Parts: sequence; C-alpha cells; structure tokens
Amino acid sequence: MNIAHHPPEEILTAFAAGNLDEAQCLVVAIHVSQCPRCRRFVAAIEQLAGEALENIEPSPMVEAAFETLMARIEAEPWANAQAESAVREERSEEDLPDLLRRYRIGKRRRVAPGVSMRPILLSEGRSRAFLLESTPGTRMLEHSHTETELTCVLKGSFSHQGGNFGPGDFDYGDGDVDHRPVVDSDGRCLCLVAMAGNLKMKGVIGRLISPFVRL
Repeated sequence: MNIAHHPPEEILTAFAAGNLDEAQCLVVAIHVSQCPRCRRFVAAIEQLAGEALENIEPSPMVEAAFETLMARIEAEPWANAQAESAVREERSEEDLPDLLRRYRIGKRRRVAPGVSMRPILLSEGRSRAFLLESTPGTRMLEHSHTETELTCVLKGSFSHQGGNFGPGDFDYGDGDVDHRPVVDSDGRCLCLVAMAGNLKMKGVIGRLISPFVRL
C-alpha cells in the first residue's frame, strides 16, 4: 500500500495523547494501522509522554480503583462480541478493517446522486462518523466545512486540488479548505469520515441544494 497523504502532526499528537473524540480517533486509528510512518510518529510521542510521566510524583489512587478497572475489563469481551455480531448482520459485502468491525453500522441512505452513507453508531463525542460510498466518476460540488472533516480512504480513490487519494490516504478539511472531490472512474470509492459541523456548499447550485444534503 503506497500511502501519500497523512494527518497533520497536531492531529497525530492529539491522537497519541488521547485528545480526539471517538469519531476522530477511529478515523486516525484506521489510517495509523496501515501507515508505518504515522505509527512511528505516534510511538515516538507516546514514548516522550511516558518519559514525562516517570518524572511526575505519584498520587494516591481513588478508593476501589482496581475493582472498577477489573469490572470494565470483564465486561469488555461481551460488549465487543455484541458489537461485532451486529456489524456482521448489517454491513454489506466489503471487507472492512478489523477495528471498524467492532462498531455497529447503521442503515444505508442516499445523500446525493451516486453517493450513499452509513452511520457508525458511537457512544460519545461531538463529531459523527460514517462510511461514505460513491460510484465511479462521481463529481461532488465544491464545498468547505463549518468545522472539521477527517477522511481515510478504505477502497477506490478520488482526486481534488490537494492531489489523488487512494487506499490508506488521509484527507483533512476545515473552513479554510475549499475542494471538489471527483471519484476516479476505475471503481467505487469507500471512505471512513469523521465530521464535526456541516458542509458549506459553494456556488448557486450548491446553495440551493445545501438544505437537502445532510451527512
């Protein structure tokens, strides 16, 4: 896998420090699991954080902390098994990354011509995560974002002003980025997206249809 596009370093640092919300963490984790370069960066940040922790004076644990931790660990296999069973029932034929299979995936709905989405059912966070699937040759309207959009390509590819994005590549969008993705003609494109806020459509047509596009 030839990965050419990576998360900004501040996103990777926030990921290593546990400062991303659940949707953002999922998208970055999928990219990092496939990208040796970003795994090395995250490991270096985690090592630095570990060294810093060694120099901090220890503080007493809260009462019953060990019992609480063990209860969570014991409950985890049941929760994961239930989630994985639900994913097997609801996901379609594509092979999703192992990490993504732990989550429940909602029903597919059409959001634009040639474009459909399926929500990832999360427990917390202000960002929402979803699978976005587009047919070959789909041309999106030019848009930016009111907040942030983190995208990891799972299958297929698309292009915009920032380059060509294939499997494993990471794309970042916010209010400062205007782009118009075009799906390559050689196959459908499947992406995992974490989005906070909404799309900001450009042009007359974009403003007219904007109320009807909800991701």
